[in-house]
Amino acid sequence: MKILSIDTSNYALGIGLLDESQVMGEYISNIKKNHSVRVMPAIQTLMNECGVNPKDLTKIVVAKGPGSYTGVRIGVTIAKTLAWTLNIPITGVSSLETLAASAGRYFNGYISPLFDARRGQIYTGLYQFKDGQLLSVERDQLVLTTEWAPKLKSMDRDILFVGNDLPLHSEVLKDMLGAKAQFAEVTEHNPRPAELALLGRDKPAEDSHSFVPNYIRLAEAEAKWLEAQKNNN
Repeated sequence: MKILSIDTSNYALGIGLLDESQVMGEYISNIKKNHSVRVMPAIQTLMNECGVNPKDLTKIVVAKGPGSYTGVRIGVTIAKTLAWTLNIPITGVSSLETLAASAGRYFNGYISPLFDARRGQIYTGLYQFKDGQLLSVERDQLVLTTEWAPKLKSMDRDILFVGNDLPLHSEVLKDMLGAKAQFAEVTEHNPRPAELALLGRDKPAEDSHSFVPNYIRLAEAEAKWLEAQKNNN
């Protein structure tokens, strides 16, 4: 089983190749460049380097959000196209779940991966490794950091925070949680595409035509349009 994983849900671009339980290769970059023109060359380069042809692939795993609206859409569109063209299964994995798995596998506590959502908000959730399996403790959600921090404090557990946007919110988290707040190393903030592939390997496949991303919230423009329509009626 050869799995191709694709993550364009945030600034970090990740492409991975997994053969059963062996990581064949990974490509990761964290630069503010257009994913739409970089993702296919990255896929082709990694597959060529690993000696894998498209016909060798048996599954596509994609980070389905939350994250950047445009970024999520790019990755999902490419993953759906590849799955349909190659007639192989597609599986979506939470972008936050992937980030949690990338940094917290050996952390004895809860893991709170996060992406900045502007205006003091974050996309986040709460995860925990138990017997080698990553479990969801709190669902992925959009929340104010000032509301999330007190909720975590009430749990009285060590919390590992991870994500490239962490510096934007670390002060609030540290002030509220004190020593209970642990922060991942800078080398752990990029979600690992190999972890994405591993997480999706045993998850059920979805229909490539009906597969949809999980934006959590509507794009701002769409939300404003819907609000305008509501006010006009």
